[in-house]
Formats: sequence, C-alpha cells, structure tokens
Amino acid sequence: MKAGLDMKLNQNISRLLFLGIETVLFGLVYFFLVFEDMISIFAVLAAMVLLSIAINRIPSLNRVVKEGFSHSKIPCIVYGILFVLAMPILFKDKPYHIFILFNTGLFAVLGLGLNWQIGSTNIVNFASAASFAAGAYASALLAIHAGLSFWILLPVSGLVAAAIGFILGLPCMKTKTYYLSLVTMAFTIIVYLLLNNMDWTGGPDGISGIPFPQIGSHSFGSPISLFGWSLPYQANFYYLIVFVVGITFFVDRRFRYSRLGLAWNAIRNDEIAAACQGIDVTYNKVLSFCANFFFDGIAGAIFAFSMGYISPESFSFNVSVTVVTIVIVGGLDNAAGVILGALLMILIPEKLQVFQNYRMLIFGLIIIVMLLVRPKGLFPQTIRKYE
Repeated sequence: MKAGLDMKLNQNISRLLFLGIETVLFGLVYFFLVFEDMISIFAVLAAMVLLSIAINRIPSLNRVVKEGFSHSKIPCIVYGILFVLAMPILFKDKPYHIFILFNTGLFAVLGLGLNWQIGSTNIVNFASAASFAAGAYASALLAIHAGLSFWILLPVSGLVAAAIGFILGLPCMKTKTYYLSLVTMAFTIIVYLLLNNMDWTGGPDGISGIPFPQIGSHSFGSPISLFGWSLPYQANFYYLIVFVVGITFFVDRRFRYSRLGLAWNAIRNDEIAAACQGIDVTYNKVLSFCANFFFDGIAGAIFAFSMGYISPESFSFNVSVTVVTIVIVGGLDNAAGVILGALLMILIPEKLQVFQNYRMLIFGLIIIVMLLVRPKGLFPQTIRKYE
C-alpha cells in the first residue's frame, strides 16, 4: 500500500511539474509577442533555447516531462487549447499580433502537409507555394465569378490543389532525390510566372474584391463580441485557422498510426525493401502529394478570403523555402514539432524586422546548420505507441 501511495505521489508531482513547465513555455511565447526592444526579445529566445536544452539534456527533467504528460495527457491538452483560444483576448488591443498568429497557423497547416512528404516519405517537395496559390486563386475566382460561398469553396479549393498534386506527382515518380526536388522547384517557378502573365488571374495586379466569409448574419470582417470584450475582426480568421490546424493535426495522427503511415515510413527508409514487402511505392508517393496539396489548397483559400486580395507576390518561391525550413527545424515526421517550428520561423522574423532584408539568407543558413547539427529537427519523430 505504501508503494502504491508513493507511486501516486510521484505521479502527482510529475503532473504539477509538467504543468509548471507548460506554463513557463506559454509565458515565454506571450512575452516574446509583447516585447518590442531587442534585448528583451533575445532574452526570451535565450530562455526558450535553454529550456529546450535542459529538457533534452537533463535525464531527470526529461523523464518528468514524459511522465507528467503521460499521466495527465487530457488536462495538459485542455490547458494548451485554452491558452491558444485566449490569445485574441490577451491581444484584443493589438490586432497585428493576432494577424501574426493567424499567419503562423497558415504556415503550420502548410508545414503539416509537407511533413507527410519530407518527414514521412522522404520526398523533398518545393512546390508548397504552387499548391498554396492553387487553392487561393481557385477560391477567389469562383467566389467572384460564380458567387459561391466560402464554406463550399473551402473543400473545393483543396480538391483543385489535390488534382494539381496528382498531375505533378505522376511525372515526379520518374525522378528521385535531388532531381525530384528540382522538378518541384521548376513547377513552382512556372506557376508563379503563369500567375504573373495570364489575364484571367489578374496578372501582376492580382485579384481584389474577395468577400469576407459569413456565418449567418455575422461577417468575418466584423469584430467579435465575446463576454463583454470586442475582439478585432482578425480574431475570426484566427479561430478558423486554429480549427483547421486541429483538423490537420488529427488527420496526421490518423495517418501516422495507420497502414498508410507505416507504408510511407517504409518507403522513406528503403524503397526497394518496401516494394519487396508488397507496398505500392508509386501509389503511396502520389497519395502523399495529393494529401499535402489538399490541405495547402484549404490554407490558400483561407488566406485569400482573409486578405480580400491576392497577387503572385504572395506565392513566390520564398514561401516554399519557408515551409521546408519549418519542417526541418521543427522535426521530421513529428506534427507537434512542425507546429512549434512554424511558431519559431514565423514569429522570429516578424519580431526581428531589422534583419528582414536577409530573411532568405538566414533561412538558408538555418537549414544548413540544422542538417549538420540536428538533421532530424528540434523535435524528431517519436516511437509509435499503440494503446
């Protein structure tokens, strides 16, 4: 009985310590958004890095984190969800901060989709900007010329992008490794040039007059009245993208623990061995293209309707580089790591505007350093546990 009480006490201590670490992490994210001076921003970044190193390098702390989460998984997840939902309330007087968080959510969706290729299947795809653009332009054109509702266009834009992914995926099966990456790069540049030079896409001027989505009589261009608070209209899109990130994360979990996820990992490790085990390599690779492009298209539609205006400059090759960086930094084949990677790679450049002109150079250096130091990312793939 005494051993049982001691075990229960240890479990309670682990829960409290994990919730404490979670609170510290949330506090650091909040202060990182609030602080404006460079010294404070770098201090918060240093604290985040030290916390990450401490969790990874100190065995006792690492064990506390793992045990605390396993013993109180639901309360910890609920606590995290409440923090995420409270962000617009905390920043109700700072709409630009809410917009930055919304943008982070968009890139988290793009990163989660790309992770099924780079992380799960070892397909280094640089066509995220093209699939993002496909969803945005498809939804914008249909909304303006056909008058379709945003909620109908949301899945339609995903299907249009998935069809493009299928068309791109088939010829890509004739290539591998760096050659496949070059094909996707070329495809992204071709799409960008077409958007700039075709009349029906608006050319370099883009498409304007995209209406805001509506739920009943409430327009997403109107503020939200919540518990006596008036939240800026950006909060509408923030909550929408949080919901989409949650759906994408759930789909990722289903993929990971399914035969499809195992097939993708088998292809990643050894295509010949996977084929010898009866796995249809071409089918599964093309399916990863379609799944990735589907969610990229949905993200593109949300982006188009949130901005009310789109142009080719929003879908340049830089977008693809950013998404690839998010996946590599966050962690290959780790959905939670990708979301944290999006948080880092979108928030840090926004706060460090002094280095804005060197953004792509810094991203390139980050990719090189990560591939040399931590090739599997800050939060690499975890071992599957079937319960």
